Amino acid sequence: QVHLVESGGGLVKTGGSLTLSCAASGSLFAINTMGWYRQAPGKQRELVATITNGGDINYSDSVKGRFTISRDGAKNTVYLQMNSLKPEDTAVYYCQRSEPYGMGSYDSWGQGTQVTVSS
Repeated sequence: QVHLVESGGGLVKTGGSLTLSCAASGSLFAINTMGWYRQAPGKQRELVATITNGGDINYSDSVKGRFTISRDGAKNTVYLQMNSLKPEDTAVYYCQRSEPYGMGSYDSWGQGTQVTVSS
């Protein structure tokens, strides 16, 4: 079982920065993808960014050039550096870890951390 603990959310003004962290523990598989998703009130959860254990990165178009995802393999931790924040970035941010399982994958989720950007 995988346990994910997020930290770093908070309240920031437009144009400000925040860094989110997510530490994974438990029974971890070397091959994995970790990432961040977000869900704003009344909206579906959406992808923000993902990074594989090999360092392949994917960003949503809405955050490209403003957010940077990175990971520390030794610490099993993924980070999301968020710059030039906008009010539309306000959401609960969830950490996710995906590992191979049978013919598919098994996804684990963190509890979420609130990010609020004031105008």
